Amino acid sequence: MMMRKCMMGFLLLWLISAALQAQDHKINTASARKQYDELQRSIAKGWNTWDTRSVLRHVLLPYGLGVDIHLATSDGKRVDQFFIGDREKGSAQMRPGAHSYDGYYTDITALWNGLKLRVESAAEGLNNVVIITPQAENARGGKVVVSVKNLWQRANTISTKNNTFTMQTLADTTLKLTGKVLGDFIENKNGEMIFSADQPVVITCGKALTAKQARQWVDAHYHYFVLSNKNKYGKSYEEYNAMQNVLGWDNIYDPTINKVITPVSRIWNVGWSNNPSLGGFVLFCWDTYFASLMLSTDNKALAYANAVEITRGITEQGFVPNFYTESNYKSRDRSQPPVGTFTAWNIYQKYKEKWFLELLYDDFLKWNRWWDQNRQTDGLLCWGSTPFEPVTYRWWEFDGVNETFGGALESGLDNSQMYEGVPFDKQRHQQKLNDVGLNSLYIMDCNLLARIADELGQRKDAEELRQRANAYTARLHRLWDNKTSFYYNYRTDTKAFSPRTSPTNFYPLLAGLPTNKQAEDMLQKHLLNPDEFWGEWVIPATPRNDPAFKENTYWRGRIWAPLNFLVYMGLRNYNTPVISDVRRQLAEKSKSLLLKSWTADRYVFENYNATTGQGDDVRNSDKFYHWGALLGFIGLIEQGYYN
Repeated sequence: MMMRKCMMGFLLLWLISAALQAQDHKINTASARKQYDELQRSIAKGWNTWDTRSVLRHVLLPYGLGVDIHLATSDGKRVDQFFIGDREKGSAQMRPGAHSYDGYYTDITALWNGLKLRVESAAEGLNNVVIITPQAENARGGKVVVSVKNLWQRANTISTKNNTFTMQTLADTTLKLTGKVLGDFIENKNGEMIFSADQPVVITCGKALTAKQARQWVDAHYHYFVLSNKNKYGKSYEEYNAMQNVLGWDNIYDPTINKVITPVSRIWNVGWSNNPSLGGFVLFCWDTYFASLMLSTDNKALAYANAVEITRGITEQGFVPNFYTESNYKSRDRSQPPVGTFTAWNIYQKYKEKWFLELLYDDFLKWNRWWDQNRQTDGLLCWGSTPFEPVTYRWWEFDGVNETFGGALESGLDNSQMYEGVPFDKQRHQQKLNDVGLNSLYIMDCNLLARIADELGQRKDAEELRQRANAYTARLHRLWDNKTSFYYNYRTDTKAFSPRTSPTNFYPLLAGLPTNKQAEDMLQKHLLNPDEFWGEWVIPATPRNDPAFKENTYWRGRIWAPLNFLVYMGLRNYNTPVISDVRRQLAEKSKSLLLKSWTADRYVFENYNATTGQGDDVRNSDKFYHWGALLGFIGLIEQGYYN
């Protein structure tokens, strides 16, 4: 009897234990939000080039105190905004040097109206030193204008007298910074200190230094930051340098959300605000996730910040939009490629902090379900555009909402030849095309989100996600063509494969769909085929034998780093000698493409000519767009620098 009672008691305890284990753990989002807010406060401080409107504007956070540098000529011409890659008539041309993420050291050269000046800065805490040095080609007679400003309507008091200035903030009555500008002083006019550009100009803020001491201070910062990275990355330094540099210079603080973010470029970022005096920003979806992933190489805080901020733009319908801005203007008709979970999972593998996943999980799950519920036709996903009222669309989108072009914008491949002539179902708000790339990314998203659910103890969600991944996997196999050894987009109106392809047709590698034999066949017959995708410069967004390749405009013919990157990451799922060799070749060719422009002009382009490898041959290729650095990130991964 006693044994029977013991057995029953043991069974009861086992049932209770099993029931408790079967329950999903409660995700502590409140704690995660608190940790994230603390993280943002930790990076939104100190001197840096925080303001989006000029790379020569040095700002002290969290106070919003600014020291702004302008250039002028003897005949009265003046420039007060500086952007890297600016193509506007009369703008300064900027050649970027090093830029630590935290403003510890920055270096950039400005060329304008015959003036050529190198601007270096070195900061620690409240102390900042800026040295402006004329270069050999500098025309004589120019002027350097130093303007001390109270930015973003903060409660600060600023005064200047001759070549000195004082900054005081009401937010912290103990903070009173004094500064001095050393150089050939001309005058102090309307609070602006004007100096000759024929000799070095030294700005010291917080730390009283002579010109010689200032030079030593800046040099010490240069050696610590630049030389330490050269030692760390060795032969891969320039790949790292290009990537870190473009992210460092594009990194800003936006006062409308009180957050540090990294827009795609400062040129893209300006002009989105309803109140420019307060800042303003725009973040794009897959662009920002890729920036987050690159930043995670060596800056966890900025990686987290960007992944969180773009995910926070999630719409009322439950998807992360193509873009969103400070005024809550966002693309409520469309999303973009689902790479958020992919980004978060890889970052988590590096830093192993569950609160980061907890903060993003609910939104990622909403987004995953949204695709299945809103973009499915015949069991597979299609790109789309769903009208949402009331909403205001910008001029370039008027003709795209609930049309094929809107779906193309959702794909991220705006004018890709793949969507040319594809009908649009206005009732379902989708292109009549099951897209190989989208479905592959979605299967990857389901599988990785299931793994995140496992980490967070969300067992029911994990089971749901794996069932969905398996269902889409089974259906995506239908898009494999044995005759040509390739996956093709499928026209849901004509019930036929679409012959127009792009690198996205290799995305099934990301989901691990092809067998080793299938993967090798598709690479040898298509990726390595010089009539399609291979060549000196790879991978073109359009096959070389497609008529659209010769157009060389945006996604028609040109090379885009995110396509190289996603194909490369797909290749990493396979370990055969053939595939491993292709992966190494792709990494090397991507590196060569990036360094062609980087070593010559210090530019990181939005896209590149697939025949010449040039980035500056067209105007619709931003010269300093951070996802271009994915070309170098590939090499860093290949060489083992990301782990």
